[in-house]
Amino acid sequence: MVVVTETILLALVVVTALAFDFTNGFHDTGNAMATSIATRALRPRTAVALSAVLNLVGAFLSLAVAATIAKGIVDAGVITLPVVLAGLVGGIVWNLVTWLFGIPSSSSHALVGGMVGAVLAAVGTSGVLWTGVVSKVLVPALLAPVVAIVVASAGTWLVARLTRGVPQDVTSRGFRWGQIGSASLVSLAHGTNDAQKSMGIILLALIAGGAVPADSGVPFWVILSCALAMAVGTYLGGWRVIRTLGKGLVEIDSRQGMAAETSSAAVILLSSHFGFSLSTTHVATGSVLGSGVGMPGAKVRWGVAGRMFVAWAVTLPAAGLVGALCHWLESGIGGTAGTLVVFGVLIATSAAIWMASRRKPVNHTNVNDSWDGDAAPSAEDTNRQAVHA
Repeated sequence: MVVVTETILLALVVVTALAFDFTNGFHDTGNAMATSIATRALRPRTAVALSAVLNLVGAFLSLAVAATIAKGIVDAGVITLPVVLAGLVGGIVWNLVTWLFGIPSSSSHALVGGMVGAVLAAVGTSGVLWTGVVSKVLVPALLAPVVAIVVASAGTWLVARLTRGVPQDVTSRGFRWGQIGSASLVSLAHGTNDAQKSMGIILLALIAGGAVPADSGVPFWVILSCALAMAVGTYLGGWRVIRTLGKGLVEIDSRQGMAAETSSAAVILLSSHFGFSLSTTHVATGSVLGSGVGMPGAKVRWGVAGRMFVAWAVTLPAAGLVGALCHWLESGIGGTAGTLVVFGVLIATSAAIWMASRRKPVNHTNVNDSWDGDAAPSAEDTNRQAVHA
C-alpha cells in the first residue's frame, strides 16, 4: 500500500510539473513572437506554430539549466514529493494570475519562488542553497534585462543609422523577412532554457521518490514529455501577454523587431550555456524596451513597463508564499489526503482563473486589432516614416 501510494504521488507530481511546463509555454509565447506579430512579419497562428516546433527542438539541445534547477537551488536530500507538489502549485498559480492580467512575468522565477517557499515551510532556511539562488537566479535576474536593453538599443540605433534615407517599404519588407529568422532563434533559445526547468523539477521528484539515484541525469522520457508539453502550450498562444509585449511597451517597426529578437536570442543562449535559470521574459521585455530607446522618434510607454517591473519584483515572494501555504495545508491535513487537497486547490484555482478570462477573451483574432497582412501603415508608422526619411 505504501509503495502504491508513493507511486501515485510521484505520478501526480510529474503530471503537475508537465502542467507547469504547459503554462510556461503559453505564458511565454510572447517572448519569441510578439514583435513579429506586431510588425506583421508573421501571421499569429503561423508564428505560434513555428515557435512551438522550435521550442520542442530547443529542449533537446542542452541540459545545463535542468541540472541547476534539480541540484543547485534547494537541497535534494531534504526534498519530499509533497514539497515538490506544493512548489509547483505556487509556480502555476502565479503564472495563471499574471497571464490573466496580461503581465509578462517570469515563469522561471515563479517556479523557483514556489519551490523555495515550499522548502522554507518544510525544513527552514537550511534546505535552500542560497549561494545557488543568488548566483544562478537573482544576479541573472538583475543583469539580464539591463544587458538586453543595452544590446537592443545599440543594435536598433545602428540599424536606424544604416537605413537612414532608405524608403520605409524597402526596409520593412527586408527586415520582416529577417524577423522570421530572428524570432525563430528566440524560440529555439527559449526551448534550451525554459523547457529544462520542468525537467529539473521532475528529476528532483524522481530522486525524492527513490525512482532514480541522486546522481542521475535527466531520463529521455522526461526530456521528451517536457518538450511536448511546452510545445503544446506555446501553440495555444498566450495572446494576452503577446498583446502587451507586441504593442503595450513600444510601437515597434520591423527594424526594431529584428534588433530586439536578435538581442534576446543572444542573451538567452549565452545564459543557457552557463546553466543560468534565466527569465526569458525579462530578457525579451528588456530587448523590446531597448529597441524603443535606440530608435529615434519611438515612444516607450514607461508606465506599462513600471507595472511590469513591480510584477517582476513580487514574483519570487508571491509564488513562494503560495508554495509555503500549500505545504502548510498538506501538513495540516496530513498524509495522502493533504496532497490530494492541494492538488484539488490547484484544479479549482485554475478553473476559476480560466472562467474569469472568458469574460474578456483575447485570441489571435483580436490580439492586434489592426493586424492585416496587407494593411495600410498606421498613424504611428506614417510619423515614423517621416523621421526615418
